[in-house]
Amino acid sequence: MSTPVSQAQTARTAAPASTRYAWYVVLALTAIYMLSYMDRQILSLLVGPMKRDLGISDTRVGLLQGLAFGLFYTFMGLPLGRIADRRSRRGLIAVGVVLWSFFTSACSVARSFWTLFLARMGVGVGEASLSPAAYSLISDYFPKEKLGVAISVYYMGVFFGTSLSLLVTGMVVDAVAHTPLITVPVLGTMASWRITFLFVGLPGLLFALLAYTVREPVRREVLRARDGRATQLTFRETLAEMARRRQSLIGISVGAIFQAVPTYALISWTPAYFQRIHHWTAGQSGRGLAALLLAFGCTGMYAGGRLSDYWQKRGVSEGPLRVGVVCAIGSVLLLPAAYLMEDTTWVLALLAPGIFFLALPMGTSAAALQRIFPNQVRGQVSALFLFLLNLGGLTLGPLMPGLLNDRLFHNEKALGFSLAITIATASLLMLGAFRATYRAYRTDDKLIHG
Repeated sequence: MSTPVSQAQTARTAAPASTRYAWYVVLALTAIYMLSYMDRQILSLLVGPMKRDLGISDTRVGLLQGLAFGLFYTFMGLPLGRIADRRSRRGLIAVGVVLWSFFTSACSVARSFWTLFLARMGVGVGEASLSPAAYSLISDYFPKEKLGVAISVYYMGVFFGTSLSLLVTGMVVDAVAHTPLITVPVLGTMASWRITFLFVGLPGLLFALLAYTVREPVRREVLRARDGRATQLTFRETLAEMARRRQSLIGISVGAIFQAVPTYALISWTPAYFQRIHHWTAGQSGRGLAALLLAFGCTGMYAGGRLSDYWQKRGVSEGPLRVGVVCAIGSVLLLPAAYLMEDTTWVLALLAPGIFFLALPMGTSAAALQRIFPNQVRGQVSALFLFLLNLGGLTLGPLMPGLLNDRLFHNEKALGFSLAITIATASLLMLGAFRATYRAYRTDDKLIHG
């Protein structure tokens, strides 16, 4: 039986693919990631009619947007990450796309809070397959000094998908505002807001085919036995690799959790904030937030990747963590103030740079972990990272503003205060987590890259 050698002895097993094809892979995976965010964020503009038809509170809306999706997205990621390390990553992604698209469409026929909760759980099961496999694929197509930008571009799917979901959902809601019921072939008469789930869920099969245009690359930076052959790590050996880098893994994950809390709170509740406080329509809310996310979120994400790669090329191995510190400082100074402004112009003026700063580390945190682990562990460590990220961020981000509204303020109109408290608290905790991990990360980076 072969024995793994030290990380310093890992080696690339093949020359990298052409730069042009590598970027095609990133763009294809970004398009699929965009679809996943369309499907998961569709609820954010349907809060009003959904509450009315199903008779649910803001707290339950937060649970549908966060916990219902995140519960199975979080737990299913762990076994799926192990599959990504051993089997076809593109096949895993294609199956996941079909699953989450089916369950998104199934949300259209949910008749109660619990049936909608179960359908959202199904969406989470499908989407859990994507990112562990995608991170691993991208890491095999790009050298370490370009990985920050590559994964940041992939992460732009978050804002592309969210923005497209806001635009499409907003247009549909506005278009059918005066038509409460619509007759659909086979399904019969439905509330008009339910049609958006079908509209977003059905194109999933086309994106499953897109996954098959991605070639499986040869796995690089693989742990090898003393005879030179790649090893298959047991589950215990995988845990040992993670334990060896536990300080970096925990620090980056905790920092990412507290970056995700403001992100999911902002995405989930800003449309409702504009509608309740500033009396915008669903369409206006969707277009406004979509424009901000596309212009400033994507720019921030790309800038974060470039900044991380810039620092790492100059020997600053903790560059991805520095990006997180910059994010925290900008977020805590700008975003809470935005939600407390009475003038819409000031709200937008502060949200724009706030979203830029908030987006900086979204790709670099994931890239930071890919850099310090051997290939056989990357899918599983990505799944564990997403497990922690979503257990905390995806659950607390949508839930906390709704919970503060219901339990502290007892007032729907206090949503701005609830968002400000959530974002400020999380940003300060993010700052502490990233800064405290610098030293451990420098040590772990040397295990792989010397």
